[in-house]
Amino acid sequence: MVKLTIDLIARCTSGYTKKKRDESVQHYLKRLTHLYLEDRGIDEIGDDDMAMCRNLTVLYLYDNRLCKVPNLNQNQNVTHLYLQNNEISRIERLSPLRRLSKLYLGGNHITVVEGLEKLDQLQELHLENQNLPPGEKLLFDPRSLLMMSTCIQVLNVSGNYLDSIRDLECLRQMTQFMASDNSLNDMKELAHLVSSWRHLWRLELMGNPLCHRPKYRDRVIVMAHKLEVLDGKEISENSRQFLMKWQASKDANKRKKERSRKAVALEHTYAEKDLPPVAMPKHAAIPGYIMPGLPRKQFDEVLARSASLPNSAAAAGRGLGPKAQSDMSVPKYRNTYGTTIHNYQSVPTFEPGNAHATRGLITIGKDLASGDLLAFDT
Repeated sequence: MVKLTIDLIARCTSGYTKKKRDESVQHYLKRLTHLYLEDRGIDEIGDDDMAMCRNLTVLYLYDNRLCKVPNLNQNQNVTHLYLQNNEISRIERLSPLRRLSKLYLGGNHITVVEGLEKLDQLQELHLENQNLPPGEKLLFDPRSLLMMSTCIQVLNVSGNYLDSIRDLECLRQMTQFMASDNSLNDMKELAHLVSSWRHLWRLELMGNPLCHRPKYRDRVIVMAHKLEVLDGKEISENSRQFLMKWQASKDANKRKKERSRKAVALEHTYAEKDLPPVAMPKHAAIPGYIMPGLPRKQFDEVLARSASLPNSAAAAGRGLGPKAQSDMSVPKYRNTYGTTIHNYQSVPTFEPGNAHATRGLITIGKDLASGDLLAFDT
């Protein structure tokens, strides 16, 4: 176990701030701005151990064995705090550091990002590779997120089993986002986020499932117009312009196809709605003139007049024998299409203006199948 002491503090400074021979320890500690306490095996820092370093701005405490954030109530000028690779499980006791702009907490045991509500000057937050319990992922407290949305520009959450980053949409000041080695797989979510982060110029996503999607790099470059570095590789302006034109052409073709599809669908809708149903003729297979709906009385009159004509079938039957007479008493006629006509009568037709010049015959009778009265050329 190593406990922080005044002597250890005095020995952990840079060559630029060495203690003068005639300088007291209290005066020396008061003028310190940088303190290098990294990799010293420190596991305990008393509440007042840092009280004399009132002008401290940068504190290096990484690679130690600290279980909690040290008490820095007397060090309100600290702007950079390095606490990565310790055993810290909770973010706390940082509210007095109102000038803190960079906070490094990677490689600890933090499960919830919290305790940042008062840090309105915080610009960088590094939380990569937390030692989380099996099955858990890094979570964000809404109150801390609300404060981060006004100031955070750099966020590192790599290696924390994240499967969604939708909660980070509010971080509109983001310029650099590192989220490598997580479980991110939603390209639509990523597109939504990077469209909200209008100042983003660096994005690190290697080690996520979405990196294996077709044309992943091209699609991300098109999503984020101001992106300069993607997964450690710079994006040239020529590449960006080429991809933007390619995407514009693709979108134009997609819109054209969509308009065509809608036009065809609209035509089908109007055709089904406005056009009346097609009525097929009842005797479409029978040639000649069909006489639907002829009144019975008028039909009988036509038959009577035709019977009195010398060339009619009835007149011709008067000179026949009994058998022929019986055959004509119930006359039947079958045309070439198989339609059987019952009680038919052939009526001669004449040339217009000449009652003695016959043109042909019209057969009039009843269809045995439907019962309709028919008239057609024979």
